[in-house]
Amino acid sequence: MSTPRVRFAPSPTGYLHIGGVRTALFNWLWARKTGGAFILRIEDTDQERSTDASRAIIFESLKWLGLDWDEGPDVGGPHGPYTQMERLSVYKDAADRLVAEKKAYRCYCTKAELDAAREALKKANPKAQFRYPGTCRDRTDEPDLPYVVRFKTDTTGSVTYVDKVFGEVTTPSREQQDFVLLRSDGVPLYNFGAVVDDAGMGVTLVARGRDHMVNTPPQIMLYQALGAALPEFAHLPMMLAPNGEKLSKRHGAVSVTEYRDQGYAPTGVLNYLARFGWSHGDQEVFTLAELTAAFSWDACGRGDGKFDAKKFLAINHEHLKSPERVADDDYVARVIPFMEQRGLTGVTADAVKRALYTIRDRAQTFVQAADMLDYFFRDEPVLDEKAAAKHLTGEAAARLDGLRAALEGAEWTEAALEASMQAHLEQTGLAIKDVAQAARVALTGRTASPGLFQVMFVLGRDRSLERLRRGAERARASA
Repeated sequence: MSTPRVRFAPSPTGYLHIGGVRTALFNWLWARKTGGAFILRIEDTDQERSTDASRAIIFESLKWLGLDWDEGPDVGGPHGPYTQMERLSVYKDAADRLVAEKKAYRCYCTKAELDAAREALKKANPKAQFRYPGTCRDRTDEPDLPYVVRFKTDTTGSVTYVDKVFGEVTTPSREQQDFVLLRSDGVPLYNFGAVVDDAGMGVTLVARGRDHMVNTPPQIMLYQALGAALPEFAHLPMMLAPNGEKLSKRHGAVSVTEYRDQGYAPTGVLNYLARFGWSHGDQEVFTLAELTAAFSWDACGRGDGKFDAKKFLAINHEHLKSPERVADDDYVARVIPFMEQRGLTGVTADAVKRALYTIRDRAQTFVQAADMLDYFFRDEPVLDEKAAAKHLTGEAAARLDGLRAALEGAEWTEAALEASMQAHLEQTGLAIKDVAQAARVALTGRTASPGLFQVMFVLGRDRSLERLRRGAERARASA
């Protein structure tokens, strides 16, 4: 059995859609599980829309996700070039060969002629679907005119293949027409370019979205005409919007870079996308290594699914909570840029790591984590004025002074701080509620934070006592 070779072949015409990433992920998982090769190919034949910026986004997004490739435009390989506009001579040679073997032909029909035929059919039968009538199919002359190359389709019989997700699929050949292989400018249409490239690059499995199933029968015809080995096919269920429409930007964030910028973890993104159309018992949360080990095509479902932003966020939260899924060093490296966006410059990794345990369980994204860590890294916390007005009152001033005095001589551990505060409350007859919120606002500027003793431990003795002192001054000034 040959070594599996799979590919991801995006078009550089915009952002990298998460639906495309799901396709890339499933191919990558199969390659890594089987010891095969994962190929990145850029299909840039749409020259009006293809841009270098979009191409850069594809590379950037896949690298951020950790989906590395074994062959591709930037890393090379034995079957390059890996960008379609650099392979025009390959397509010309293949098309010329098919013409010479009478499996394809040159079509000289102009756009105006085809448009006129299309309009005539529409007038005669508005519901009829135009099919190329084969005008040039049997021409023997070769005029010096622009032409396209069309495939000479056998419209008898049917095309059958066994899909690794959908099982046996049969399509009557009468549904096909003499489709265009090569435009007059030498640029291939999708089906021809994909088949020539997949055959030439030795791709053994073509895995893509279910919307491509319409392309599979003509592609199989092309493989057979070229005498190329037929790959296996796996078509994946579609990612739909909550309302059942095709998922697009108007339904929210669908670009990989948007989720990166919103503070999602790469493993969280991949985990959600893997579970979209694939299952492994009742397990919901996976590391990338677990996904690789568990992945199989027979566990892919056939039904389209609806994108669930809340579940996506919940999966991401599970990754951020777990050091096994996002190691501390990785977490710190990813959260620091979001802290810098808040104006917190010069923050060290060691300092962030010291504070990390206080917010691990609560932060759903790195953006939230940066916000929750904010007050640890400022000379003074950003004060919520409503919180200050409510809790830093004249009555709170003495209580904050008393708490600060009680803590000055304490050993600076969470347990010792808790014991000292408890002793202070018993001595003064105060309840925790009489002191805690005023202290929280003085220490963090907020009414919600991790436990007071965690906050004070991370801030350290001097900063904690100084913030309690300033909080008491603020309280006195409000009296």
